[in-house]
Amino acid sequence: MKKPVRNPREVAEIVAVQALSFIAGDAERLGLFLAESGLGPETLRHAAADPRFLASVLDFVMRDDATVKAFASVSQLHPTNIAAAHQALNDPKWERDVP
Repeated sequence: MKKPVRNPREVAEIVAVQALSFIAGDAERLGLFLAESGLGPETLRHAAADPRFLASVLDFVMRDDATVKAFASVSQLHPTNIAAAHQALNDPKWERDVP
């Protein structure tokens, strides 16, 4: 039996991983994200373990209303939930928990 996720940070990281999968599902969107992040496709999996990278994934999604709406539709999340995850990952109080 899986342990329920209760920490808002954990939930936000799950949303960010879903957003990364959403980005990777569209070649044009993925190309733009990789160009902006400076990463290559081979380094995405390793980068996804870094909470700061996950915050940048949601930064990318949140900056464009059409992208937020598309991700919300695919993930079946309300845009306010995506915004809350974005806020949680960018909350400075969590920075002390980052290695």
